[in-house]
Amino acid sequence: MNTLIYTSVLGFGLMVLEVLKLRKWISPAIILGLSLIFGINIHDWNQPGSYMGNMLEISNFTVAFNALAIFITLLIAMLASEYYSDEEHHISDYMAIMTFVLCGAQMMLGYANLVLFFIGIETLSISLYALSGSKRFDAKSNEAGFKYFLMGSFASGFLLFGIALMYGATQSFDLNKLAEYAMGTSVSPLFLTGLLLVLFALFFKVSAAPFHFWAPDVYEGAPSIITAFMSTLVKVVGFAAFYKFLHVFGYLIPVKFDWLITLVAILSLVTGNLSALAQENFKRLMAYSGISHAGYLLIGLVGAAAFPSSAILYYGLGYSLSTIGAFAIAMAVFKSTGSESISAFNGLGKKNPVLAACLTATMLGLAGIPPFAGFFGKFYIFSEAIQNGHFYLVLVGILSSMIGIYYYMKVVIAMYAKPANETKIEISLTNQLVMWLCLVLVLLIGIMPSLVTGLF
Repeated sequence: MNTLIYTSVLGFGLMVLEVLKLRKWISPAIILGLSLIFGINIHDWNQPGSYMGNMLEISNFTVAFNALAIFITLLIAMLASEYYSDEEHHISDYMAIMTFVLCGAQMMLGYANLVLFFIGIETLSISLYALSGSKRFDAKSNEAGFKYFLMGSFASGFLLFGIALMYGATQSFDLNKLAEYAMGTSVSPLFLTGLLLVLFALFFKVSAAPFHFWAPDVYEGAPSIITAFMSTLVKVVGFAAFYKFLHVFGYLIPVKFDWLITLVAILSLVTGNLSALAQENFKRLMAYSGISHAGYLLIGLVGAAAFPSSAILYYGLGYSLSTIGAFAIAMAVFKSTGSESISAFNGLGKKNPVLAACLTATMLGLAGIPPFAGFFGKFYIFSEAIQNGHFYLVLVGILSSMIGIYYYMKVVIAMYAKPANETKIEISLTNQLVMWLCLVLVLLIGIMPSLVTGLF
């Protein structure tokens, strides 16, 4: 509860700094504030509790994923301080809205009531609509913001209607009471319809196929820093909230909707990996990469009642570190070359061997090549799925991973096999710090996965 309160205070505090004309303190304030909030959050470990009339609950699951969400936001804030260095008059707006995105994420991670879940998902989504279209004079950014808002509104409609139907069947928004009803001998078709609509909304939020159509255009049109934010924080938090929703209802959802989650997982794997093969824009490639990773995570949600949450946490951490590390380098390349296509990386291996090697490592991590965390994340999920009897689903996942290696290698081939142009690539100290931090951590948890998997 304290984590959510202090995060909200931080967001308002950043706006106060703008009012007081202390813009130069905004970036240090959000970095220091998030660091302190990270410590406050860790203090809640092994101290479960319920707050706000049992609407918000704190558990080790909540604390662990909150820590990941705060850490992702901290890394993005560090990159944003450099990315928005030329927009001093608006930096408070961007940083404050990012903080409110984190507030929404924390509500989604700790909800024990569907009302708070809806408030959390809307707080996160509305903030991201604004950030996606924040380049006011860029047509692609305007398109991204409008498209995300329009599609997100439909998803919110599904979610709200689903929650209303579940309430109509049970007269309660409380998750535990909903679970008690679901475990009864006779479950109303009204309740199951509401459950299905909520699942549809969650599929949209994690950009799983066939609810993924917004992702490539939004990722491409949004500012690069916001693309990095959406592809990491939103996906990880979305899956954590998804896992919690499925896990609360025990074996009801696997019995009724196991086929649906399996189908969406397969569609996400096939659509994401095959569509990525044809992409020439780096951000669109990362969008389809995110769709494919949604498929791998959905494998873990098939039979969520028997699946350990540590697998979702580990995969989310490895994926986020690799993605943020890649964007830390990519944003420097975009700024230097003025292009966001894969061809912008041509000859980077000759112009800047260190950056090229680091970007290669992040691509290998996303592809699932050892010793990076991406390999062990997939291995962990596949192993658990096989133990739960989902052999054929794992087989599709393995074949999809083999396809995925090819499009990640497109970036590597461009860096080492294509002729270099004369454009000099310059990367700031902040981006270098984030890049090295991500690489060290993704290697560390890849070599010693028990640091994360052994938490709970």
